[in-house]
Amino acid sequence: MEENKYNLTKEDFVSDQMVKWCPGCGDHAILASLEKIMPQLGKRKEDILIISGIGCSSRSPYYINTYGFHSIHGRALPIATGAKITNPNLSVWVTTGDGDCLAIGGNHFIHTLRRNMDIKIVLYNNQIYGLTKGQYSPTTPLGKITKTSPMGTIEEPFNPGELAIGAGTTFFARSLDSNLKTQSEVMLAAAAHKGTAFIEILQNCMIYNNGAYAYYNDKENREDRVICLEQGKPMIFGKNKNMGIHLCNDQNKLEIGTIGENGFSIDDVLIHDAHQNNRGVHLMLAEMKPPFPLAVGVIRDIDKPVYSELMENQIIEAKAKSKIKCVDDLLNSGNTWEVE
Repeated sequence: MEENKYNLTKEDFVSDQMVKWCPGCGDHAILASLEKIMPQLGKRKEDILIISGIGCSSRSPYYINTYGFHSIHGRALPIATGAKITNPNLSVWVTTGDGDCLAIGGNHFIHTLRRNMDIKIVLYNNQIYGLTKGQYSPTTPLGKITKTSPMGTIEEPFNPGELAIGAGTTFFARSLDSNLKTQSEVMLAAAAHKGTAFIEILQNCMIYNNGAYAYYNDKENREDRVICLEQGKPMIFGKNKNMGIHLCNDQNKLEIGTIGENGFSIDDVLIHDAHQNNRGVHLMLAEMKPPFPLAVGVIRDIDKPVYSELMENQIIEAKAKSKIKCVDDLLNSGNTWEVE
């Protein structure tokens, strides 16, 4: 990223539109973080594009003072792809929800990750369809009673991080909506990443799924239940900072150890490396659930060729080899004749 050479502030990115989210909704915190990091992108406001689909999260383009596009359900990513290919200088951000992105938009999601388009995806995951009044979504926990599952859901939910890493994402990060510091940090890391950057934010819906992440937000216990990963640092967590994550001897399973007990020391704790192309470890971190802590922060951040640049290189090569350099060359190519 470049420095703030245009002297923009957070206030420059606050739109004049009334924010029509419910009081207490986690979307407000996500919006505040987006407005905060926008001046740090090193872009003019007109060189930043926010695209959304349909849902509560998808009202974001109205609330951030940049160019925006409120598209149709599940189709934000192909529109973002087209915008980035057409104008590579744009910083393209997609705001989407667990229903919009992972249900009707699921096919576009996995292929955007597979192609490594240079766009940033912010997934507001509240485990419910909020705008359409409380139906279960692809991330709703098994057995959850909702408007469309009055006896409890019978579908296993997606783990968005697991899905993304499996689809080949080059960047995956996670944050809780209540953790503004981590939220801003992962957004800035996503902006600096060249390629598709996918951020999952665990967001609370006050009306239809209140308390979905209460287990992790509980002030008394969250230090034991959440681990904030930092590049190059040991995976230590807990109120006393004495719990560590390590790989089993077979290297295919994570375990928790208490430092100073049973021969387990700080040297046994796994060092976080988001940049190493180790899909297995990144996947295990994304999948952790109780009794393991929730992993937040940048989990995966690797280098890989970017789709739009590869395509541009092919176009340049094709132009160099072609005899047709302009429209006149095309019109005069092949068999031509004159009508008198």
